[in-house]
Amino acid sequence: MVLIQERNTLLQKSWAPCARTGFIEKINCAKSNKVEYKSCRSSRMDESLFWRFEGIMMCLTVVLVLVVIARQRTLDHLASEKVRRQIPSI
Repeated sequence: MVLIQERNTLLQKSWAPCARTGFIEKINCAKSNKVEYKSCRSSRMDESLFWRFEGIMMCLTVVLVLVVIARQRTLDHLASEKVRRQIPSI
């Protein structure tokens, strides 16, 4: 089957979930030469997926910020130790 999305105002009226975006799926079956139309995803589902993605990205951001802070502290500590070891030799 070949999936093609197209904007069709006549068919838009018959599918309520597609009213917001205006997109439907036109399915062309190569074997039987049938053309059928399938409703698009609901906007509520798209919104839910968007906020889930945003939440995951925020959590990942917090984790990576904490990793960067820990790494910076480690590097600062190593640098201060190196300087402290070099001071007596001067």
